[in-house]
Amino acid sequence: MNTEVAGPGGVRIALRVEGAENSRPIVFVHGWAQSADAWSAQLADPALSGRFRLVAMDLRGHGASGVPAAGYDDPRQWAGDLAAVLDFAGPDAILVGWSYGGLVITDYLRVHGTARLSGIVLVGAVTEIGRGREGGRTGPVMRAALPAALSDDAEVAIPALVEFARAQASARVPGAYAQAMLGRSLSVPPAVRGALFRRDVGSAEVLAAVDVPVLVVHGTADQVVDPAAAEYSAGKIPGAVLRWFVDAGHLPFVEEPGEFTALLRQFSGNTAEEQE
Repeated sequence: MNTEVAGPGGVRIALRVEGAENSRPIVFVHGWAQSADAWSAQLADPALSGRFRLVAMDLRGHGASGVPAAGYDDPRQWAGDLAAVLDFAGPDAILVGWSYGGLVITDYLRVHGTARLSGIVLVGAVTEIGRGREGGRTGPVMRAALPAALSDDAEVAIPALVEFARAQASARVPGAYAQAMLGRSLSVPPAVRGALFRRDVGSAEVLAAVDVPVLVVHGTADQVVDPAAAEYSAGKIPGAVLRWFVDAGHLPFVEEPGEFTALLRQFSGNTAEEQE
């Protein structure tokens, strides 16, 4: 099912939804210049949708969501968008954030805390952004793509985005998925692609205050978000569990979908039992 909610200022936030309405929700938050379609394998997993309500959002400026002119540098806007999604999804949600989605989750925690959550999964995620921020350390593939991938000149941006999609997709990523990633990146306006990087946010205190179960998942061969970013967030969050996907890159939920989805089912089931 496709639907939408209204974020701050009435911005349309598009959603993909699977599973029963009265089930415990898992809310998926995608990364920079992508969309809810990034989570297609998880949304199609009957073992997940049979037990949980799966809600994948398109970030503002991405996918089918609205494209406001401003607000991309304001943590309160991102927090408000995710709060609106949680209003729709239901209580005791598990948040799953990939790449930039981890920063959006951290924005939500900064403003709203953990009261409505039962768990968090960070996947190849950043939790900070800005020069010298350990929780936002990027790898060589991301650094090589910038600033060209942010340009409004098609002759500059398109080759950079093609190489970015190619370089982050290992041999275990289906070719159709890699091409869809490129299409999703190109569909995000250049102004939005650039605006997401014009932030300087530290999150040490926010992470230290997290009091729900947290699973940090990262590929050891991730060259988009440096594995050091995972070590940082896992080290700051009390009780966080760090799970490495050996030889996986930036897309462990695509490179190893069976293993990742089984891990997510186990984590989500355990947190559900702890809440009951």
